[in-house]
Amino acid sequence: MAFKVTFIGAGSVGFTRRLFSDLMTVPEFRDIQVSFMDINPHNLDMVTRLCQRDLDEHGIPIRIHSTTDRREALRDAKYVIVCFRIGMLEAFELDVDIPLKYGIDQCVGDTLCAGGIMYGQRGVAVMLDVCKDIREVAHPDAMILNYANPNAMMTWAANKYGGVKTLGLCHGVQGGHRQIAEALGYRQDEVDIICAGLNHQTWYLSVKHNGEDLLPKILPAYEADEALSRTEKVRIDMLRNFGYYSTESNGHLSEYVAWYRKRPGEVEKWIDLGTWINGETGGYLRVCREGRNWFEEDFPNWMQEPPQSYLPADRSQEHGSHIIEGLETGRVYRGHFNVMNDGCITNLPAECVVEVPGYIDANGVNIPKIGDLPLGCAAICSQSAWVQRLSVEAAVAGDITLLRQAMLMDPLTGAVCTPAEIFQMVDEMLIAQAQWLPQYKDEIQRAKVRFADPATHIPPRDYTGIRLKEKSVEEMRANKEESRKNATEADKAKERPSAQ
Repeated sequence: MAFKVTFIGAGSVGFTRRLFSDLMTVPEFRDIQVSFMDINPHNLDMVTRLCQRDLDEHGIPIRIHSTTDRREALRDAKYVIVCFRIGMLEAFELDVDIPLKYGIDQCVGDTLCAGGIMYGQRGVAVMLDVCKDIREVAHPDAMILNYANPNAMMTWAANKYGGVKTLGLCHGVQGGHRQIAEALGYRQDEVDIICAGLNHQTWYLSVKHNGEDLLPKILPAYEADEALSRTEKVRIDMLRNFGYYSTESNGHLSEYVAWYRKRPGEVEKWIDLGTWINGETGGYLRVCREGRNWFEEDFPNWMQEPPQSYLPADRSQEHGSHIIEGLETGRVYRGHFNVMNDGCITNLPAECVVEVPGYIDANGVNIPKIGDLPLGCAAICSQSAWVQRLSVEAAVAGDITLLRQAMLMDPLTGAVCTPAEIFQMVDEMLIAQAQWLPQYKDEIQRAKVRFADPATHIPPRDYTGIRLKEKSVEEMRANKEESRKNATEADKAKERPSAQ
């Protein structure tokens, strides 16, 4: 088959190598065109060399086109896989550390809360530039497969303002599916699920085994499990209160609602430090930095080891390759995708991005109508959807009023901070991230004046969260297998050991 796939943000070794290897498990795709693009030439070179080595070892004739020129990479592309992080780890650190000064304790900070909102301000502007390039130089039927967070905001902006059909993709549903099945004593493929909601706030509405309804068994199973009852306290509490299990992990879910991270003395009751995703303050930032440092250290060894397997049995559950396979070959693929609502979930806003079941085949993307979410679940998602909408509109227009309103309406941010604190925090984040926020150029100048005024300045809180020490390269050498897994996994929360 002759078509082109372009990776934007290809310097991310975990996502790029994993998704590219998945594509190569499809026999018909062994002669496609592939382009890797990233603004960091060093990371791009390492990932390209690694993936090209894998191809050469398997005797596959594809030659990866590697470039820092986005338009060149997008020329004639039919599928565009977006996996960039605007501002990289430098901006990510600001997303976590500045809100922490105001008492906002985030485990991740890439979807909602103060960090996710600011991440969206940076990402939306670039996503719209990518869409412009796609409209001008890519294949007329080009599609974006978006892995970039905040996923709902990015997918929303690309569809509404970018003029490019876009699916948002995430592995949260698959991870929770696997966990539920194992907790109930089954393999993942033995349990059928239906999920619906928002990305990272999706609910398992139906869980069945051979037609048997397993929903009533989930809470007792989790409460009886020694490890899960300690590591998934937030998810279990949400299940008790709202009747349905959430796709998102303990730490991530805890920062999307108002109740679990609002007071320092309360946070430790809801988290577990066995692994970052159970709730560690800034946990994802820490493991991302460790993974980046280890990739730099260990890269020469990777080039000497056996190539990535292209066996179907080793294909991951990431949706990207399966979607392209379904569209190009007609083989039916069922998954959960982020799409514009358009009445799919009837008690959420018509204009929002929902995560719902869908089917892919030669006819395209087919999304069935879900109807109403359970009322409590809909209430949680509805508030988040409005935060996302305010954030998207703020990012598109560079509107500080809408940005402030998004922060005010965010559940955890609003639970922790007063309006005056939120406004000052917004000013501080705009100033610190100015290089990635061209749409706020004029507002940033005004923010500098306000932030420097001693008469109104609010001193930071003495709060540092519950953080673990970042491992040095020397410390990571003591467990090279674990360090390499962190550096290579697309899903850095796939394995969730608990603290002893």
